[in-house]
Amino acid sequence: MSTLALELDSPDEPRAITVNRNAGDRRFRGVARGSGTTVLIVVTLVGLFLSLRAFEALRVAGFGFITTAAWEPNSGNFGVAAVLTGTIMIALVALVVSLPLALGTALYISEYAPRGLKKALRSVVDLAAAVPSIVYGLWGAYFLKEYIDGLARWLATYMNWIPFLRVEGADPRDPLTSPTFYQSSTFIAGVVVGLMVTPIASSVMREVFTAAPAGEREAALALGSTRWGMIRTVVLPYGRGGIIGGTMLGLGRALGETIAIYLIINPVFDIKFRILENGSNSVAAHIALRYTEST
Repeated sequence: MSTLALELDSPDEPRAITVNRNAGDRRFRGVARGSGTTVLIVVTLVGLFLSLRAFEALRVAGFGFITTAAWEPNSGNFGVAAVLTGTIMIALVALVVSLPLALGTALYISEYAPRGLKKALRSVVDLAAAVPSIVYGLWGAYFLKEYIDGLARWLATYMNWIPFLRVEGADPRDPLTSPTFYQSSTFIAGVVVGLMVTPIASSVMREVFTAAPAGEREAALALGSTRWGMIRTVVLPYGRGGIIGGTMLGLGRALGETIAIYLIINPVFDIKFRILENGSNSVAAHIALRYTEST
């Protein structure tokens, strides 16, 4: 009786679970841990190297390096406020363009495309992700600039109540207004970068959508759901992580894109939030432009 009372009074404790890993599991665990540690070490060393090399400039500019828009290193008046603003604006425009395109492409390939067409579309999207950025840049500089002028004028005419779609110094209703007011803008650069990152984001989303549980798909359809209802209640919730991951991957490339932006924009050192106006800048394009001046 006392033994039973002791067992009932004793607190519940979880049973310890031991895992006996074989040699292959231990080797894989070691390789995975070593790879992750190596990546962290390399990234840390890159950050230390850049910090040490930039210390001289930061010592001269001080905190003004973040708040100054001008770039006049010879006179000690320089900062990254303008290029940071341009980088963020171009990346935001690229996300607005790429997210619906990537999401729609991924859903069509995984859910709607005929079985015989899926493989071809998958290959085309994956090949588009491998196209060099300079090709997109040349296309934007020599083709898109000319044909997107009408869209930019339309946005400036009918959507100018939105602050970032205004164009100062030009009347969009005047047909004699020079098209240079709307070329080499943040808008054009963002569209080109958005089309560039769409295949990458779409590939990530497509793979996650394809892995959605077949049982839940069939259950939704068996209960009378439409195909879109099944996608909305099963595929999209399951693929939320893939949507976020693909978007972040596209954002990373949009923030770091160099050549395409370098070929399109007209570099200016001014904080501009109006995306349709001529002139913009980005950190990566500025590095490429000024690289020959570095020591």
